[in-house]
Amino acid sequence: MECTFKLKPDIYFNMGSIQVLENITGSRAFIVSDSIMEKLGYLQKTIEHLNKAGISSTVFTGVRPDPGIEVIAEGMKLYEESGADVLVAIGGGSTIDTAKGIMYFSWHMGNTKNKGMKKPLFIAIPSTSGTGSEVTNFTVITSKGEKVCIVDDFVAPDMAILDSTCIQNVPQRVIADTGIDALVHAIESYVSIKATDFTDALCEKTIKLIFENLESLYQDAKNSDARDHVQNASCLAGIAFTNTGLGINHSLAHAMGGAFHIPHGRANAILLNPVIEYNAELLGSANTYAAKRYAKLARLLQLQARTYREGVVNLIGAIEKLERNLGVEKSVSSLKIEQDKFKTTMEQMAETALLDRCTPTNPRKPSKEDLIGIYQKIS
Repeated sequence: MECTFKLKPDIYFNMGSIQVLENITGSRAFIVSDSIMEKLGYLQKTIEHLNKAGISSTVFTGVRPDPGIEVIAEGMKLYEESGADVLVAIGGGSTIDTAKGIMYFSWHMGNTKNKGMKKPLFIAIPSTSGTGSEVTNFTVITSKGEKVCIVDDFVAPDMAILDSTCIQNVPQRVIADTGIDALVHAIESYVSIKATDFTDALCEKTIKLIFENLESLYQDAKNSDARDHVQNASCLAGIAFTNTGLGINHSLAHAMGGAFHIPHGRANAILLNPVIEYNAELLGSANTYAAKRYAKLARLLQLQARTYREGVVNLIGAIEKLERNLGVEKSVSSLKIEQDKFKTTMEQMAETALLDRCTPTNPRKPSKEDLIGIYQKIS
């Protein structure tokens, strides 16, 4: 069977790498950012670096969490007026998703009107470590209360700049949420039905880096070594899942986030162990493809895995310990969501998750009832 491995962006990493903006070619830049990056001064630094390259800037800071169509439309209007040949996204996952949405829909509308839009040089500078969006062909847009996952090589950035200086002021809760999100990316990619030797190497390195550094970063965001390692891990996971797809952990999280506006990383964290139990058939044979893969990860983390079942159980235990040390809740009730409302919404969320773009590459083909059962475990 023929397999492929894609790696599109040029990646510049570690502290000070944002200065590479001074070497790019272009005339006008459209910068998508958020108010936090503006307040911390990183937006202004970006503009200054672009100025040194002889590039003027138009700025859009209307980004909101879980970007919706109305935000995309607002940004598109300003983007088209700017005439930019460079698109820069500096911020968290929502910022990069917004930039991708602006470019994607502008391009489609331009083609519909026979404008023949030329794709800009697209540069992504993440301010959190978790989404991996700076290297992926994924973007998630909220439409009519539901999260819509778009997968298209067109939205993959041309350059990714991982300057860990940009994440040194991230709050503890965001460090935990985004760090676990990166871990989920790597684990789901590792057990994906499209996993390869190339993606395995990336996932294994990501998982080791997260377990070795995330707690240290959570305790001290000024720890530059931990910042670099966690940010690099997030990027490695992004490269992996661009090639393999994800799984129902993300499908369920997308549906839950759309219904209850739970931060994406937190939703993924709460769902992670119940999804591992389901994929491994831990209550049954524990002899599935996924169980074997999870047990391999347990051995990678130097956990006992004399049987597949033992490996899965010990991997779950290690994740529980990590999440506990990061202050991650165990259930949605801990997030002050009404249990009755959550239960009455389960069926609709499960239907949405079943149709999610991440579901087909899950190692076990789920039914709607299976997905409802996972939601019941976290209620």
